[in-house]
Amino acid sequence: MRILSGIFILILAMAAAGCVTRSKAEAMVRQAYHQGEQAAFASMNADRQNVVVLGDVENHEVPFVAGLTLAQAIATARYDGLHDPKEIILNRHGEIGQINPKELLRGGDVPLEPGDIITVNER
Repeated sequence: MRILSGIFILILAMAAAGCVTRSKAEAMVRQAYHQGEQAAFASMNADRQNVVVLGDVENHEVPFVAGLTLAQAIATARYDGLHDPKEIILNRHGEIGQINPKELLRGGDVPLEPGDIITVNER
């Protein structure tokens, strides 16, 4: 009983101290990693006219052509994740927007511009 009350007190202390769950900590690490990855590709892609696709894809660079859409870029990059994407992030000149993959599948496609960086996350 004494051990259980000690564990309960430890859990309360951790909650009061602002500790985060393991899944939340992993999500924060993933987000920081992707932000760093996007920043690196943004600086590399500053003068390029292509679209960069990050995540589980075979081709990370897609040539930009007039009328290129998000769905076309992901298909051209050959998404090969084990699961359907859970999140798609579009970085356009430092402005970041999230696209719901379900909306994309329903036909809510997004036109792209040269230099756009797309991150496809399956988690």
